[in-house]
Parts: sequence; C-alpha cells; structure tokens
Amino acid sequence: MKTLILASASPRRAELLQQIGLTFQVQPADIDETVAEGESAEHYVERLAREKALRVAGENPDALVLGSDTSVVLQGKILGKPVDAAEAKATLARLSGQQHQVMTAVALARGEVCQSHLSVTNVTFRSLSEAEIRAYVDSGEPMDKAGSYGIQGLGGIFVQELQGSYSAVVGLPLLETAGLLAEAGFPVWQNWPSCKESQT
Repeated sequence: MKTLILASASPRRAELLQQIGLTFQVQPADIDETVAEGESAEHYVERLAREKALRVAGENPDALVLGSDTSVVLQGKILGKPVDAAEAKATLARLSGQQHQVMTAVALARGEVCQSHLSVTNVTFRSLSEAEIRAYVDSGEPMDKAGSYGIQGLGGIFVQELQGSYSAVVGLPLLETAGLLAEAGFPVWQNWPSCKESQT
C-alpha cells in the first residue's frame, strides 16, 4: 500500500481525511505564502496547494502527498488569518450580511508529477451585531482561520446560506480529494472496514 502524506499542520484537514477512513502521515510544508503581484485568488490558492505537495513529495518520492490551501475572498480580495483581535473584528464586520467565496485547492503529488483541483463555495453571512462579533473574537476561535471564522465551530451560526462544498470551507474538498486519489490508483473506499467478518 502506498504511503499517504498530508503536507499540512491543519487539524481540520487531518480530521477530514480521518473521516473518510484514510491512514496517513503528517509532514507540513514550509513554503513562502506571499501573494504575487497581480495574482488572482484562484491562482494563488491552487499554486500554494501544488507547492506544498511538491515540496514534501520531493523529500518522499515514493509517497503520495496531499497539499491544500484555503482562502476566504470578498469582492476579489483575499482575507487571510487575522494578526490580532482588532483585525478579526474588522474582517467579521466586512463579512456581515455579505456573500463571499471560500476557495480551497487540493493537490496530489508523487515525485515531480502533480494534479490539482480548485473548489469555490459561495457563503452568505447573516447580519452580525457588534456584541456577537466581540463575543466570537473573545472566544479565540477566529485567530488561526482564514477569514476569521470556522464554519465547523462557533462561527457556523453566522452562515445563512452555502452553495458548494461544506468540507472545502472547513479546509479540504472531499469529493475532489477522493477523485485525485482514485486517479492515482488509491481509491478511498478500499480502506474502509468491512462488517462481513462479524456477520454470522
């Protein structure tokens, strides 16, 4: 069986892979995540996913390596992780009552060969009060998340509508991930446990 490596330190991505029954190693990729001048959000997200996968694949040429990157985009501008509570509050105020895009790319590399997919999900926030923005930021949840919120946590109560992939908003598009693995000869379902042995 091929070794599968997740090139990310994100606990949310690890949880999603575990959810679909995969066993894997974790080896975060150290890359420059600076947005290039004039680079679109779509290109940026997919480029980073590919660079992460290829960096770790270069160190593990016989393994399959998954890289992923997520950006929250409002009116064409990438909203990264907040540097402090004030920026988190400002970001949430901008998202309040607005539709934004969550762009998540996943890449699968083996050696120098890399395939990738981009998932774009439209997320609409209801209007948020200053008091709940303040309470949410005080919870600490927004501080390590793109766009200053986590849909799988407390921030889920802000989402009025979602069009696209829920798992991609969390951090890894499972449909696209499973597709890439299947194309590489590593179908996810082959790792699922069977209940046949327990049947009499």
